[in-house]
This record gives sequence, structure tokens and C-alpha cells, in this order.
Amino acid sequence: MAGRANVEKQQGAEAQSQPRSVRVVILALMIAMLLAMLDNMIVGTAMPTIVGELGGLEHLSWVVTAYTLATAASTPIWGKLGDMYGRKGVFLTAIVLFLIGSALSGMAQDMGQLIGFRAVQGLGAGGLMVGVMAIIGDLVPPRERGKYQGMMAAVMAIAMIGGPLAGGTITDHLGWRWSFYINLPLGAVALAMVTAVLHLPKKRTDARIDYLGAGLLTLGITSIVLVTTWGGTEYAWDSAVIMELIAIGVAALTGFVFSQTRAAEPIMPLHIFRSRNFTLMSVIGFLTGFVMFGAVLFLPLFQQSVQGASATNSGLLLLPMLLSMLVVSMIAGRVTTSTGKYRIFPIIGGGLMMSGLFLLSTMDTETSRLSSGIYMAVLGAGMGFLMQITMLVAQNSVELKDMGVASSGATLFRTLGSSFGVAIMGALFTGRVQDEMVARGGSQITERSAQLDAASLAKLPDQVREAYESAVASGTHAAFLLGSAVAVLGFLAAFFVKEVPLRGAGPAPADETSGAAEDKVAQTV
Repeated sequence: MAGRANVEKQQGAEAQSQPRSVRVVILALMIAMLLAMLDNMIVGTAMPTIVGELGGLEHLSWVVTAYTLATAASTPIWGKLGDMYGRKGVFLTAIVLFLIGSALSGMAQDMGQLIGFRAVQGLGAGGLMVGVMAIIGDLVPPRERGKYQGMMAAVMAIAMIGGPLAGGTITDHLGWRWSFYINLPLGAVALAMVTAVLHLPKKRTDARIDYLGAGLLTLGITSIVLVTTWGGTEYAWDSAVIMELIAIGVAALTGFVFSQTRAAEPIMPLHIFRSRNFTLMSVIGFLTGFVMFGAVLFLPLFQQSVQGASATNSGLLLLPMLLSMLVVSMIAGRVTTSTGKYRIFPIIGGGLMMSGLFLLSTMDTETSRLSSGIYMAVLGAGMGFLMQITMLVAQNSVELKDMGVASSGATLFRTLGSSFGVAIMGALFTGRVQDEMVARGGSQITERSAQLDAASLAKLPDQVREAYESAVASGTHAAFLLGSAVAVLGFLAAFFVKEVPLRGAGPAPADETSGAAEDKVAQTV
């Protein structure tokens, strides 16, 4: 008991040495988080130009899939490393790796190099996202976390509103390579701030990393995503390659689940799934990621190819979705803090997300920008109700000692959803575009479809251009209709969420760091 008291006293002293306001620490974390968020938004807007220079339309999904696949595979490892060896050093390592991947991506000379370097970026991004969420989970009780959701929403505003605009402007005026180089100065600021203001108790452990579990999880995720990417495009669904990948994926994931019951320090402890809310939030997070990244990828394509927008304007035209997401996220956070209630938000969010995707699936070559803007606002509102609530409820559903693995688990499922969404929706989109072009006699341009950005489309004969616009509209219709069907599952799952009281339900302490320190001491003892 005396030893435990000494540990608590020492850790409490270390906690009090933190900046007086938790907001200073969270600001540094938000800047680091901005790295990964900005990259997705900037690259999404610049993607048509990137693919136009480096390769064919058939590679579009892989540029994003390589990033999200690497992020998904590395997320549980980063979370466990933070639990075992301390979050700060692991977090800084992730930032450095992300910046290396950004620099290399900007120097890519062909599509193969870009895909490989995007995978390096994704490895770092996995550590960024789970690191931010786990550290915030350590510092701020769930009930009080809504107060800081405004700061998270402000970062979302900068990334989601400024990202597409910056991506379009950079692409139009500096070239697409600067959409990666822009991460470097921001990353330097993040490194400096996190090093200076984030002080957490150091951890030491003799436990070994679950390398077997990490390897099986990586193999399983890779195999399944390859199935969703190649099935029906590169290979027939009943081909030997697809069947082998399915078998490998199922075997690897089955082995992963079994290994987690035997490992001394499992990457993903299975007992956290005994919480119904955690399991439901993982499912809803997966479905939200599936829908969100598909929308961010295909809306700029539709706007540039069908509505004739430039890369810059296509970024601006995403504002209805992004602004509604921001406003709704802030409102949901404030209401959660003041009332402690949250169950209604996933239900409303799931319904709006389902409706918004269905509306987007009705777009064609005659759809006005006003109509598409309204549809995007409905989708954005739905995602705003879900983005922060899923992580908040997931973290509240486990014990403090499992905060790291809970954060990485929730992040993993959202990332997996985005990987599956981009792969499946991308395969569906590409197949529909190619089929429509062949049916309309425009097969001669599908072979060089990578050149069909907004500028090159204007140079095509009217008949060929109209055929391609109709084909793209048909492809986006199929992709968004699939997204709407997937969102139905999230809407139904939300009804089973239980209203479990949030930790830290009492009045906010006068000194904001005191509650954080208590939670952190409880976590580390």
C-alpha cells in the first residue's frame, strides 16, 4: 500500500507539472491531428489531376487504399505501443514517419511509387489518429470532453473547409506535388509544440509486443481489401486469385482472434467487445468511415467531370457538407456536456446520413449545384452527429486501463470502413463508367481515361464529352446508392445503443487539470 501511495504521489506531482490549462495540451494535439486530416482532404481534391498525370483511372482507388490500408494495419500497434512505452515518444515517432511519407509522395515519378509512399504516410497517420484520441482520453473525462469538442470542430473546419480549397488552389497554381509538401512545415510546428507542452508519466514494461497478432491482423486486412479492390475489375469474383485471397483473409483473421486469447499483451483484447456499446460504436464507426471517404473521393470527381468545376471550385463546392458537419458536431458536443445524454445522436445521424446518400445517388448531368449542395448538407449533418460521438461512447464503454486499445480499436474500425468504402465504391464506379462508355461507343477514350480531368474534357468533341459525363454520373449514382444501403445498417444499429452515464458526470472542477490528473493517475497505477 505504501508503494502504491508513493507511486500515486509521484505521478500526481508529474501531472501537476503539466500546463495549467488542458486546452494548451489539446491545442498541440489538434495541430498534429490536422496533419492527417488535411492530407486526406487536400489529396482528395487533387486526385483527378494526380491520376491524370501519373496513370489511369483504374489506379484511383489504390492511391487512397494504400494509405488507408497502412493506417488500418498500424493503428492497433501504435495504440499498444503507447500503452506499453508511453504515448509521447510513440506519438512523436508517428509524426516523423508521416512527414517522411509526405516528402517521398511529393517526389513520386509514377503511380507505383506514389502508392508505395502513400503507404508510408499511412503508417504514420495510424499513430497520429490513435495517439491524439488516446491522449485526450487520458487527460479529459468523457463527460467533460464535450467542452473541448469545439476545439476539435475548429480543427475539422480548417481541414475540411480549408483542405479542399487549399488542395484545389495548390493543384491549379503550384502543382499536385505541393499537396504533399505542404505537410512539412505544419509537421515541424506540431513536433515543436507536442515536445514542449505535452508531459505524461513515463512507462516501462518488460512485456513483449504481440508480433504474431500484429502480423495476422495485417495479413487478414490486406487480403480482404485486395478482394474488394480486385474483385470484378482486375479479376472475376470466382477467379482463383480472389478465392485464394478470401481463404487467406479468413484464415488470418480467425488466427488473429485465436491468438488474442493466448497473447500476454494482445494487440486487441477481446474482452472490450463484451461491452455492447463499444461493439456498436465500432460497427457504426466502420460504416461512417465507409461512407465518408467515398463521398470525399467521388464528389470532386462528379463536380469536375459532370458539373465542369475546376479543382479549386470543386473544393469550394464541398462547403455545404463540411460546414453542416462542423456546426452539428459542435452542437452535439455542447449538448452532451450539459446533459450527459448522447443516445439520440447516433440515431439522428444514421438517418440523415442514409437520406443524404440516397439524395446524392439521384444526381445526374442535369442536377444543379444548388441541389447537390443541399444533398451534401444533409449528408454532412448526419456525419456531424456521428464523428465525435462514436469515439466518446467507445472510450466511455471500457475501463481506464483499456483506454489505449479502445481508442485504437475505434480508430481501426473507422479506418477499415474507409478502406473498404473507397475500394468497393471505387470498383463499382470504375466498372460502371467503363460499361457506359462501351455502351455509348466511347470506348476509345476509356483507354486514356486518366487524361479526362476538367481541362482535357473541354477539348473533347461534344458527343464524346457528353457520353463521358453521363458515364461518370452513372458511376456516382451506383456508388452513392451503395453507400445509402450501407448507411441503413448504421441507422438500425444506433437503436441498440444504451444510455450509459458518462464518467466525470459531476460539475466541472475549477482547475481543469485536476480532473485530468486524477484520471491519468488512475490510468497509470
